[in-house]
Amino acid sequence: MNNHRFQIIVLGSGFAGSLMAMIARRLGLSVALVERGRHPRFVIGESTTPLTNLLLEEIADEYDLPCVRPLCKWGTWPKQTPQLACGLKRGFTFYQHQLDRPFRPDPERQRQLFVGASPREEIADTHWYRPDFDHYLMQQAQQLGVAYFDEVELTRAEEDASGMRLSGQRQGAAVEFKADFVFDATGPRGFLHRTFGLPEKTLGALPPTQALFSHFTGVGSLPECFHSADGRVPPYPVEQAAVHHVFPGGWIWVLQFNNGVTSAGVAATDSLANTLDFPSGEPAWRRLLGRLPSLAEAFATARAIIPFSYQSRLAFQSGVITSRRWALLPSAAGVVDPLLSTGFPLTLLGITRLGKLLKSAWQGPAFSPGLEEYSQLTTLELETTARLVGALYATMDRFELFSSLSLLYFAAASFSETARRLRKPQLADSFLLCRNPVFARQLQQFCGAACRPNSAEDTERLASQIREAIEPFDLAGLADHSRHPWYPALISDIYHGAPKLGVGKADVTAMLARCGLAPG
Repeated sequence: MNNHRFQIIVLGSGFAGSLMAMIARRLGLSVALVERGRHPRFVIGESTTPLTNLLLEEIADEYDLPCVRPLCKWGTWPKQTPQLACGLKRGFTFYQHQLDRPFRPDPERQRQLFVGASPREEIADTHWYRPDFDHYLMQQAQQLGVAYFDEVELTRAEEDASGMRLSGQRQGAAVEFKADFVFDATGPRGFLHRTFGLPEKTLGALPPTQALFSHFTGVGSLPECFHSADGRVPPYPVEQAAVHHVFPGGWIWVLQFNNGVTSAGVAATDSLANTLDFPSGEPAWRRLLGRLPSLAEAFATARAIIPFSYQSRLAFQSGVITSRRWALLPSAAGVVDPLLSTGFPLTLLGITRLGKLLKSAWQGPAFSPGLEEYSQLTTLELETTARLVGALYATMDRFELFSSLSLLYFAAASFSETARRLRKPQLADSFLLCRNPVFARQLQQFCGAACRPNSAEDTERLASQIREAIEPFDLAGLADHSRHPWYPALISDIYHGAPKLGVGKADVTAMLARCGLAPG
């Protein structure tokens, strides 16, 4: 038997596992990264957000990871790491469809929502082409001295007072790993969850959903019916974004990479997914496109370049997240839905917290209480995200309400990013501001109200209440109804909102300079 001993073992070499391993190694610990498969490989979860990229910047700077820094924005990625495919993301694009009907020109913009994420390309977000991205980070972890073991099929885990023991096979030979602590980055229903038989919690605010997705070549541009007919220029090129096609019971994402590949897939309630027979794979995808004739035009010459992946149950939450000798990363603790690209910031927030805990309390008396705090906050953030996403599913056939609820997310995300960039992270210490008593209470109330039947008057009243509620946190002009439904990313909004963060014009100017933006 091959035996290996490390202080830290990280299970799973996706981006989260590799980052966690690099952090632990930079802190001077002996680290192994243990992977069941091999790189490169197809993985879902690809679209970043401004908060995602900021958190990646913070990790790169805090732990001296210059190999990660270029990947934090579009302006540096293609220039410094051109071998890694990625996509340009300037914002979030939403179109609402009616099944079995063409998408008609929408001069009143009643069935669209555009929210800009960056004022220009240089600092824009990206879509991560995960076969390249994850492989690169694994290689960088190795260069830092992380031991890497792939093709390991673990079958057993034991926890005792001295640490963790993991056993299984690697390339036909028995193998055993011992560690003081294990981080599990093997995804939902991953290794430790299965092996220890951990309980699974229901994210009750969400409807049961399924997913179907693949990578394509030959995807065309959206037909003219999706574009402005009055000459007005949208806040960014609408397909340089995470494009969401929303319809009753589900939604389709379309993400373009710079290597000619497009990621596309659908998440839908059980009712719609079963009607379309999601387990059949590509035939179900074709049936869905047949019910969305205008979108089908863009996929008329598309070809799936990998087999379709099917997930029979999309949402997941583990009932236990930590123990004395192990912790699930957020990506293994739970998943909500790809809608709004929440998975990356949730995961990176967790990695940031665990890194700080390793740095300040490793093997000390504060380590176990720190793990418990991490577990509680991870649970709260997952459940808050599920509440909002569940309300969005409930309003996919009522797009005015869907759009208003979406602004709660964008307000919280932009407030959190700006507070952290202004070096005031204490003002936004949780995802979706779920520990802010005012914002959290209002979000819960609005989501509950939106899930009930609403008249036109109710909808208008609720939209107005949401704008009023987000105004104290609005740093992106989202409370300005005159912009609806096109919200550009304007530097002037940050200056206007500076007093909400207790800072002045000079502080904002300095922050913009650090970001590579001229004041405006």
